[in-house]
Amino acid sequence: MSSAANDGKALEVAVDGTSFARIPIRTRVVMPGDDLDEVVTEYAPEHLQDGDILFVTEKIVAITQGRSYRLDEIQPRPLARFLSKYVARTPYGIGLGMPETMEMALRECGTPRILLAATVSAVTKVFGRRGDFYRVAGEKARAIDGPTSGTIPPYNEAVVLGPSEPDKVARTLQRQLGGAVEVAVVDINDIGGNILGSTLDKAGEQRLVRILGDNPLGQGHQSTPMGIIREV
Repeated sequence: MSSAANDGKALEVAVDGTSFARIPIRTRVVMPGDDLDEVVTEYAPEHLQDGDILFVTEKIVAITQGRSYRLDEIQPRPLARFLSKYVARTPYGIGLGMPETMEMALRECGTPRILLAATVSAVTKVFGRRGDFYRVAGEKARAIDGPTSGTIPPYNEAVVLGPSEPDKVARTLQRQLGGAVEVAVVDINDIGGNILGSTLDKAGEQRLVRILGDNPLGQGHQSTPMGIIREV
């Protein structure tokens, strides 16, 4: 199988002395109303071999679950506008640093939890500690994606929540693909990553995070929302 790496990424990486191929799978733009099983069946099977790991981005899972919202569909409350001012934006993603993404965090996580996270974060930042907001707010808040200039349309004008029941999604896809491959739903960006759901054990998930550490799928216009890990 021939495959091209995304710009600035390598097709292979070594982890614990073992080399792994990271094979991006290019697809059409996945849209609300698409069926995830059909998208995976359309693009993945011809590339897969027994023993592979298929990893899919949390974004296409969430989109096919109806968990993406156009910015003009979201009406931020005053609290969302206030809190979003204090969230640091990075080149890798806007996070909750805009009223619309903060509004969705309030809906997803509940106002008390977001207020607690903001309070804890404000206190611990005084002592030079970072990241407590998301540690307290939890994975639902961390998984919310806002639009950036590099986001592929139409999601450059949308907020995408984290996927629902990612473990169940991974098991369903594994059965659909015949059970000879592992499947993971991943949230990977240029500053880190998490495995949201998978058919792997914990050690396998930890290794997968390291294999994907440089974000080989990218997060802009690459149009590669899934990929394959293969030991070489």
